[in-house]
Amino acid sequence: MESISPAPAESSSSSASSTQDKIWMEAQDELKQKLIAQDDFPWRSATTAPPTSDQEEKALKYVGGVDISYSKEHPSMACGTLVVLDIHSLQVVYEDYSVLTLSVPYVPGFLAFREAPVLLELLEKMKAGANLFYPQLLMVDGNGILHPRGFGLACHLGILANLPTIGIGKNSAIFQLHHVDGLTLSGVRQLLKAKEDCAEDFINLTGRSGRIWGVAMRSTDGSVKPIFISIGHRISLDTAIKIVKLTCKYRVPEPIRQADIRSREYLRKHQAMIFK
Repeated sequence: MESISPAPAESSSSSASSTQDKIWMEAQDELKQKLIAQDDFPWRSATTAPPTSDQEEKALKYVGGVDISYSKEHPSMACGTLVVLDIHSLQVVYEDYSVLTLSVPYVPGFLAFREAPVLLELLEKMKAGANLFYPQLLMVDGNGILHPRGFGLACHLGILANLPTIGIGKNSAIFQLHHVDGLTLSGVRQLLKAKEDCAEDFINLTGRSGRIWGVAMRSTDGSVKPIFISIGHRISLDTAIKIVKLTCKYRVPEPIRQADIRSREYLRKHQAMIFK
């Protein structure tokens, strides 16, 4: 029987996708060489009390949060959001938005190539204006090294912006969509259940290799769903955990929660103006 060759269009599309994935993998590998997985910043670790005047310049005060919301009616329309909070009051001191149509598709494992340029532009705009509230640390709505290739959005953005970054996963999609060193959603749930009566509020996400990829943490009393914290860039996991705890009024750290709320609201208003 004569074999049937795939349609030229399908073959061409598959080849183009494979080529693009290869380019992205090479770019990830190159950036990954610059990843710093330890504390590398000029400010001292945050405390619950505001710093004295002579400590002011060396203290962590401004923490940023970034998020991107997508339109349900127009999936390619997105709103990138940057907020900056005072870590002591947890009040928003700066916010900016970018609504645009994204042409880069979502490909599992390569989210950064879709979202990082939008968020980086917001940071560069703020930096170019010499804004006094420019963040000393950035929380990213997305994973850091807790990623199939050990290099998620928080790592990618941290290196490009040269900022200490923390990856914050709000749901368990990482375990459902990807395989990270043998970590599974059921396994994480079992470990969390075993810790229910312990004073410790987080568990290490240790893979089969023995590597700790991050932590699953119950960020508030009575919280059932954990958040997933991982190193992005220029920060250790221990410091990342401490800072996340300082910023949690609710389950999700306030910089990410505010970026998410404001991003969805801004996009809703923007759509209403365009499509009314």
